[in-house]
Amino acid sequence: MLGTSIHSAANGGEIIGVSPIDPSQVRVILLDIEGTTTPFEFVYQTLFPYASRKLEAFLGAHRQDPEIQSLIQDLRAQHGADERNGLNPPGWMDEPVAARLRLCMAYCQWLIARDSKCAPLKALQGKIWHQGYASGELRGEIFPDVPAAFERWRRQKRIICLYSSGSVLAQQNLFRTTPSGDLTSYITAFFDTSVGVKTEGASYKRIAVSLSYASHQFLFISDAVKEIRAARSAGMQPLLCVRGEHPAPAASDVGVIHDFSGVLLD
Repeated sequence: MLGTSIHSAANGGEIIGVSPIDPSQVRVILLDIEGTTTPFEFVYQTLFPYASRKLEAFLGAHRQDPEIQSLIQDLRAQHGADERNGLNPPGWMDEPVAARLRLCMAYCQWLIARDSKCAPLKALQGKIWHQGYASGELRGEIFPDVPAAFERWRRQKRIICLYSSGSVLAQQNLFRTTPSGDLTSYITAFFDTSVGVKTEGASYKRIAVSLSYASHQFLFISDAVKEIRAARSAGMQPLLCVRGEHPAPAASDVGVIHDFSGVLLD
């Protein structure tokens, strides 16, 4: 069963006009992170500011690293796309190395301020956060109901996976350093935007194919209605997670939970 915490996002009671979840079909639980397993505040008040503060020192220390040079080239290409799309990013010219790094930093700060999901920025942030986790400056945060749900779902022999705009490295570090300890042993696979944008159904189809399960065997849980609808368009069973005081979106076709305590009970 799913418990009594699921209701219509618009009606506040029983699910109306929402396709019911069939627990007997669920083999894989695919989870968003931000706002679903992890507080928004940790992402926006801890992780993003940390990456912004450390960006200059990190690029300066690693500018000869071929992987970082490759990321800078990817960022340069993204900058060109943003210019073509009329977004007016900070200027970037092919100047000498030191100047090019300053221009890259200005562009990255611009992307961070826009909450950009572009892959090279997420990869760069993930590497900066990796150093923070390794030094102990950062520790992962999750909602308190998450570890018990992970244990329950593993006991049921269901597969747990994560899908986030943050890089796989960032996801692994977050779940390796939670107050409940290292939770990565519960997680079979980590997916980032290398499989596709989270608001496109094709991304969820790729995830299903990669795990060799039919789409209807996935339960996808996210705080974003657009992601929920994309997953559903791919054939997955979705639930919208609305935590704390955050208002439920006006979407009567979306089943809502407020935590994981009633999801797939024994």
